[in-house]
Amino acid sequence: MKRELVLITGMAGSGKSIALHALEDAGYYCVDNLPPELLMPFVQLENLKPSSKVAIAMDVRSANALHTVPAQLAELRKQDVNVRLLFLDASPDTLLRRFSETRRNHPLSHASADGSQSARDLQNAIELERQLLADLREESHIIDTSQLRAGKLQSYIHDLVSATGSQLTLMFESFAFKRGIPVHADFVFDVRMLPNPHYEPELRQQTGRDSAVAGWLSQHPPVQAMQQQIAEFLNQWLPALKNDHRSYVTVAVGCTGGQHRSVYLVERLHLQFADSWVSLKRHRELDPL
Repeated sequence: MKRELVLITGMAGSGKSIALHALEDAGYYCVDNLPPELLMPFVQLENLKPSSKVAIAMDVRSANALHTVPAQLAELRKQDVNVRLLFLDASPDTLLRRFSETRRNHPLSHASADGSQSARDLQNAIELERQLLADLREESHIIDTSQLRAGKLQSYIHDLVSATGSQLTLMFESFAFKRGIPVHADFVFDVRMLPNPHYEPELRQQTGRDSAVAGWLSQHPPVQAMQQQIAEFLNQWLPALKNDHRSYVTVAVGCTGGQHRSVYLVERLHLQFADSWVSLKRHRELDPL
């Protein structure tokens, strides 16, 4: 088993502490707010023995040294450490609400000690934080916590880290366009043009996980063509993504309500890829928050 290092970064107020607690429950040795300058010394001190699992959280308070992290992670990969990056995010409105509800101060909202920087309002602090973390966000698997309760986020983290660490993990996710596109999606497929079971009275209250809906959709050639074309696209590009050291790829499939067509296709694609890749599934509009 490969040695494992999970690095958690993300926006303040997005749930990093909850994610770190979930990893601790999963058997990881966890360190919060480790300065980037101490990453390599800590790994050497910990020695990451075979089968050891370590999780580290970093945030914008280390902004001046965050640019050094990608090179350090590349060096760890050369040392046969399985490195996975998780970036927790949320919509600006959600972050503003969470800070207002908890009455916490944003880490970038304070004035500098030498007086060279005045205090920022919360919205400006969030915008600056997003800019400072942009490079790490680009390299990470993004988890949008805007609509996730703490228990659901913990469950999601458990699912991700329980997947075989040395392989690329596919997350198929269904969603409703009327509630917005998942910000963490790597690929988004729009299936709203397919035949819609919503207009069949006996199928309207069911979902794409029900056999009656699945049977109805499977009889329509455009639905089968869509599944085949999505599968062909993924089969073409997944090996390249794996070679690029990607740990997770989220494939989002959306329809109008996130109940029938997208759910059916996620179920089918999950089964289709399970034999060749580590495959997970999630139904945003159906799974309890």
